[in-house]
Amino acid sequence: MADNPVPSRDFISQVMNVIEQNMANEQFGVSELAENMNMSRSNLLRKVKKESKLSVSQLINQVRLKRAMLLLRTSSLNVSEVSHEVGFNSNSHFIKCFHKYYGYPPGEVGKHPETEQVIAAPSIKRSKYFLVGGVIVLIGLPILYVFKTSHVTPIREKSIAVLPFKNESNDSTNVYLINGLMESTLSNLQKIKDLRVVSRTSSEKYRNTHKSIPEMAKELNVNYFVEGSGQKIGDQIFLHIQLIDAATDQHVWSNQYKRESKDIFQLQQEIAKNVADEIKVFITPEEETRIQKKPTNNLKAYDFFLKGQNLQTIGEKNDLRKAIEYFKLAVQEDHEFALAYAEMAISYYYLDLFQSDKKYSNKIESYADKAELYDSKLGESLVAKAVAYMSKKEYEAAVPYLEKALEYNPNSATVIGFFTDFYALYMPNTAKYLQYALKGMQLNIVSLDSMTASYTYLRLGNALIQNGFVDESLKCIDRSLEYNPNNPFSRYVRAFVLMAKTGDAKQTRDLLLVEFNKDTTRFDILQDIGKVSYYFHDYKGAYKYYKKFLQIRQSQKLDVYRQENLIIAFVLAQNGFKKESEMIAEDYKSFLEKDKSIYRDLGYSAYYTYMKDRKKAVEYMKAFSSQDNVQYWLILFLEKDPMMEKISRYPEFKKYFGQVKERFWKAHDQLKDILYDQQLLP
Repeated sequence: MADNPVPSRDFISQVMNVIEQNMANEQFGVSELAENMNMSRSNLLRKVKKESKLSVSQLINQVRLKRAMLLLRTSSLNVSEVSHEVGFNSNSHFIKCFHKYYGYPPGEVGKHPETEQVIAAPSIKRSKYFLVGGVIVLIGLPILYVFKTSHVTPIREKSIAVLPFKNESNDSTNVYLINGLMESTLSNLQKIKDLRVVSRTSSEKYRNTHKSIPEMAKELNVNYFVEGSGQKIGDQIFLHIQLIDAATDQHVWSNQYKRESKDIFQLQQEIAKNVADEIKVFITPEEETRIQKKPTNNLKAYDFFLKGQNLQTIGEKNDLRKAIEYFKLAVQEDHEFALAYAEMAISYYYLDLFQSDKKYSNKIESYADKAELYDSKLGESLVAKAVAYMSKKEYEAAVPYLEKALEYNPNSATVIGFFTDFYALYMPNTAKYLQYALKGMQLNIVSLDSMTASYTYLRLGNALIQNGFVDESLKCIDRSLEYNPNNPFSRYVRAFVLMAKTGDAKQTRDLLLVEFNKDTTRFDILQDIGKVSYYFHDYKGAYKYYKKFLQIRQSQKLDVYRQENLIIAFVLAQNGFKKESEMIAEDYKSFLEKDKSIYRDLGYSAYYTYMKDRKKAVEYMKAFSSQDNVQYWLILFLEKDPMMEKISRYPEFKKYFGQVKERFWKAHDQLKDILYDQQLLP
């Protein structure tokens, strides 16, 4: 589509006119606006940004919200009716957007003075509503816009970091209690959707820092900080909490709390409520209920829990085992302590995570069931149920529990991290993988240490390459290595990203060999060296590495990389090992029978290609051609795959694989516009 030039002074007016014409259409977005303006998406995005300093989606949203304000002030329509009139089919989403933009919910418009100036915009569309009693009649008159006058202060984003609380007790053993109060404050604030709360790891870095509040604010990109210090003397808890304006380093509010130990839960709730009130955060009734709920009525059980939680945060295996012992003591005191059961299940999951022999699946399931039994609406209970299903490889069953956990804890970096790895490792979905990797980056602005930051950028780089963003991925991987030059997984992924960029498979194999020689226990790299050798038809070299890999997999009884068995079978056949080849090919077919990923039909297409059944191979490729969110590696390498070379030349096969590529690049371009629009690309 050729772009028709629009004079700059008239451009934004024309854009807003088009938005007005489609005001009630919720589906009207960037693509539809570009089409109506006779412009490409990329040119529209750039020009709107240049002329208005807003993204296209922000501009559309503002136009709708300003119309909503006008209707709420001048009509008899209720909030729900206004929501639909301005293109929000979800009433709750409308309330959230309105509250974020104006600083109060739409139902409170009448309680606030009218600080906006109403001016006319060009007539586009007649409203179906008219007003009586001396109020403006909209039918047949020019549509009015609400614009803020220059003296109105913009609404600041409600974003906050909870800095590590300081233990002022002479008794250092009370550290776990003060840390627990910090954790509970953070946890309660994370339950509020209207507030952006950075993760614990982002704040923890500043425990012993000498940096100023404005310096930390710039790094964390937040507008407020919570500081705390306290001590326990006998049965009394003394706590000093301060809320600080990040830009000015001025104290907005502070309070001294003196409570008996038995009132610790009321103290936790009060702190979160006081902070939220001072920032004027909108808390829904459901969120308030979750904040006010006590985890247990047994203070001794809670004391054991806090000690376990303090150890669990460290995350090393021995610390996890010690944490579990404290959680067990907690549930002995309170047999219905859902949070302790949930954290036990999660701790066992981490102990089992990278083990080929899963020892704790039954314990994970048992404790997760108890957590859900005693509190099915607790975020940690839902995460525990999700990991219980993941430990049993019942991945689809885990999704609704993670979704509900994120709904209850919208700022939880832990839940977002689970989602990110879930869509990377267990149920591959490139779009969702990138979505959650970006969310995780936004919450983990600054990480606990350089190692954590390195892995955060690695995760995002891996998500970007799977969506076809090669250069952007390389930037993230290089950033990962800046934080930790010795991160072996970053160099491992970087070798493949370079192959996507240059097409030089031999260079990638050499880089992988360097990494493998640093750690010869890395059988994951070993099988990839074999695969890369296969891709440039070095079947003898591929067999050399696959042979070592198979020996390790068999000797250690590892149920891993079965999805690679067809390539291994092909390499074995090329080297004359027909019997072994047939056995591994049949194991690959058995793997496909249980595979629930989007790649199942592709796997069958490859299997029947290997078996020289062209008809079935084409049928399964046809079935696969309707799938979305496939990985870029497939687009890049399938036609170069030695096993698929012959069949990929047939017209029917080319047709269906062409559809796969077309869907991928269409989704890639749309995603690129969204990421560019929201300034999320690195």
